[in-house]
Amino acid sequence: MKTFIPLVIFLVSGLTYTTVQAQDRPMYEIHSMMLYNFTKYIQWPDNSSNSFVIAVLGDDKVYETLKSWYSNKAKGAKKFSIVKFNSVGELGDCDILYVARGSSKQFEQIQATLGAKPTLIITDKEGLGKRGSDINFKLVNNRLAFELNKAALDQSNLKVSSQLMNIAILI
Repeated sequence: MKTFIPLVIFLVSGLTYTTVQAQDRPMYEIHSMMLYNFTKYIQWPDNSSNSFVIAVLGDDKVYETLKSWYSNKAKGAKKFSIVKFNSVGELGDCDILYVARGSSKQFEQIQATLGAKPTLIITDKEGLGKRGSDINFKLVNNRLAFELNKAALDQSNLKVSSQLMNIAILI
């Protein structure tokens, strides 16, 4: 029962946004909520940093929403730090990188830059899940869903909970 309750909370706060509910919230807010919720179901290797960095490449609205809602919020002993990169050349260390649809044409360069670092790469463009994105948003029957690439997560040394895998489209 303990494992069922967090899953229900995750579903209610992020994944149950049907078409009607999505009309009440802009997609950038839904993506922001889901990025935050993913942090509860993925385990990163231990590091000595005092902050948990969520970076955004190419979407000012997602960045501003994350910054206003989650900046300095606690994640265990760490605090969330929200950063924005304007180009692949600026990419630095981060725990999560959200690649907006408009920046997806640089996906191979992003992968080459990050290599096997423990960075969760989240995208929003058809086909990027199969090309190596860890998580890729997509619409299925007018509902927001997400693909999860277990091989890419393993390569980044990230561990994903079975709860998250159960509600994802596994690729």
